[in-house]
Amino acid sequence: MEKYSQRLQRMSFSQTFVMSNKVREMKAKGIDVISLTLGEPDFDVPENIKKAAFDAIDNNFSHYSPVPGFLDLREAVCEKLKRDNNLDYLPKQICVSNGAKQSILNVLASIIDDGDEVILPAPYWVSYDEMVKMMGGTSVFVETSIENDFKMTAEQLEKAITPKTKALLYSSPCNPSGSFYTYEELEKIANVIAKYPQITIISDEIYERINYDGKHTSIAEFPQVYEQTAVINGMSKAYAMTGWRIGYSACPNWLAQACEKIQGQMTSGPNTVAQKASVKALKTDPSEYDYMIKEFGKRREIVYELLKEVPHFKINYPKAAFYFFPDISYYCGKTLNGTYIKDADDFAMFLLDEAHVGTVGGVSFGNPHCIRFSYATSEENLREAMRRLKECLENVQIG
Repeated sequence: MEKYSQRLQRMSFSQTFVMSNKVREMKAKGIDVISLTLGEPDFDVPENIKKAAFDAIDNNFSHYSPVPGFLDLREAVCEKLKRDNNLDYLPKQICVSNGAKQSILNVLASIIDDGDEVILPAPYWVSYDEMVKMMGGTSVFVETSIENDFKMTAEQLEKAITPKTKALLYSSPCNPSGSFYTYEELEKIANVIAKYPQITIISDEIYERINYDGKHTSIAEFPQVYEQTAVINGMSKAYAMTGWRIGYSACPNWLAQACEKIQGQMTSGPNTVAQKASVKALKTDPSEYDYMIKEFGKRREIVYELLKEVPHFKINYPKAAFYFFPDISYYCGKTLNGTYIKDADDFAMFLLDEAHVGTVGGVSFGNPHCIRFSYATSEENLREAMRRLKECLENVQIG
């Protein structure tokens, strides 16, 4: 007998993994599919990081670490935050987790009670709303559009705040839009939140390094909200260490202790070998890894020019991360080759079936009229994928 909890029934499967699994199923059947679904760098882990992992194995780092991570890694995180973000933290304020996703969950579990509200600027990463549901909270969505690069204004934020608001959760740079908030924009948001001491800002900065057109700003840099901010980051995107599962949070003392308490009862400390490799990554001059960012930037230019040729796609020019989030609302409500397209999820399935290109519909990102492309794949794949999309939509029968 199935005895699912109400909590589980409130949740949905991650749409990015749903689509990537469909791609795998089609490939297993011998169908030539190009996947632009997962947000994962296609580079191998840099050699110096791999060597540090081998050294850790040779030196027998195979036992439990402290719950919030090894002290030398927490010190390296503090050094990175000072070097790159001009943020002052002590090791006791750092909690290293099994990926940045767990870092976010630790914070939410520490502050959210049933019925509490969490503000999510839309579009948002697919897991945010599900995480809020998992903790018994309610998401309050702030709508944005492609015309303003999918960014929430301070005025919109203030209108969304109620007596039940406990957190603001967002990513900058943003998955899925590729936008990032400027210093001036974040300062205005900080000034709003500073008026509401019960609100915690959860600032997901995992794409910090993949920023092409401006200096990254962390909202924790503004002293008026430093004590209200949890900075989330990790090793997966900047260092191509997705499978190593190392994320971290930097929080005010009270919240850092709460995250350690939560993690101690869930998973304890993360993988010890991956922690030691992360020390090496963080202590290395960031410019050593710029070759990945330069390659992503080159691909962005290619995809941007080719997307302009795809019929009825409305696009903007993302300034960070490795995603495009075009508006495809022209196709919603129409029948394409006999298939009715209600929203972007239907359109993504249509492209998979008809063009054999895997994308992710925007419904679970909070925007039913956009689809997400990841350009973290080869130039050859990107050019072919854009060719297929253009050909498919130039020849589609619209009813």
